[in-house]
Amino acid sequence: MSTNPTQAAHRPQSGTLLEVKDLKTHFKTPRGIVRAVDGVSFTLERGKSLGIVGESGSGKTILSRSVMGLLPRKSSIRSGEVIFEGSAIQDLSVSAMRRYWGREMAMVFQDPMTSLNPLMKIGQQIAEPLHLHLGMNKESAWATAERLLTDVGINEAHRRLSQYPHELSGGMRQRVMIAISLACGPTLLFADEPTTALDVTVQAQILDLLGQQRRERNMSVILVTHDLGVVAGHTDDIAVMYAGKIVEKAPTKVLFADMKMPYTEALMRSIPKLDSPSHTRLEAIGGRPPDLVNPPKGCRFAPRCPYVQDQCNAEEPPLTEIGSSGHFYRCWHPVGSAVWQEVNVRRGTQVVEPVVAGGGN
Repeated sequence: MSTNPTQAAHRPQSGTLLEVKDLKTHFKTPRGIVRAVDGVSFTLERGKSLGIVGESGSGKTILSRSVMGLLPRKSSIRSGEVIFEGSAIQDLSVSAMRRYWGREMAMVFQDPMTSLNPLMKIGQQIAEPLHLHLGMNKESAWATAERLLTDVGINEAHRRLSQYPHELSGGMRQRVMIAISLACGPTLLFADEPTTALDVTVQAQILDLLGQQRRERNMSVILVTHDLGVVAGHTDDIAVMYAGKIVEKAPTKVLFADMKMPYTEALMRSIPKLDSPSHTRLEAIGGRPPDLVNPPKGCRFAPRCPYVQDQCNAEEPPLTEIGSSGHFYRCWHPVGSAVWQEVNVRRGTQVVEPVVAGGGN
């Protein structure tokens, strides 16, 4: 199933698709203003994939929903720019955004069991956006829905159309969510933790499926996850988020070969290693993320960082680029610095072995 031909005909095949400039999304709460996303900027080229990585509460899901305009307007405060295909969309009304949802940008949500309607058959849920956005009649929409299920690797697609979500396995429900997202041929797909709660084999299948569909459709993908291992071979670039800010951003291969941010290093250390002896204790990141109502004055990772110095607590580091490589980091004493080396010698800690990333698929 290819992108809808009437849409594909007028779409450029290269160039910048999405540009986010100093985006801030804050929420009003009884305790004060929560700075969930606090000045994030990035660009995404057509046909490319970006991984947004961070712990729960880092702001990555709020960032993706802010870009799509899916957050409640009354309780949130948003500023900055979101430029999609050359048009600023950050201030558009809900009714104006509806022409983008489904047709231009779509999202695969984290939990398909709660995202799918348990009272509607699978065929109805896939056909609905085809009726709404493309004006298809029932017969054409169901035929298209069947082809979409086949495209995402579901066997006996015709029979599955008449089933309810609870009759499918977790992996099949996630494939249905992907089919719904792809139905109208969007140019940008957000995948929010698309492999959560799936076994390792199914995770690999889902990630490979997203990569295949991206290549076939020249579609851009933003993959949101807490796991650096998930994005290693499935993205072109990675942005690491912590406490509402991007703390490191680089091409995937560059980041894994030469990470600079101690938080990125800590995420890498927490990944289980296949060559470790049985029952090896996992290395967790000590402490807890900061209170975003009252974040630290300096570096937001400072309270948890093993390399923290006085400057880290006093001044917030800027996002610094290494030469003109496209590799940015936010740290006063990055991985490889004199402070980093001194602390690791004192601790007797081995340097994290770099992961050989396969690049974007």
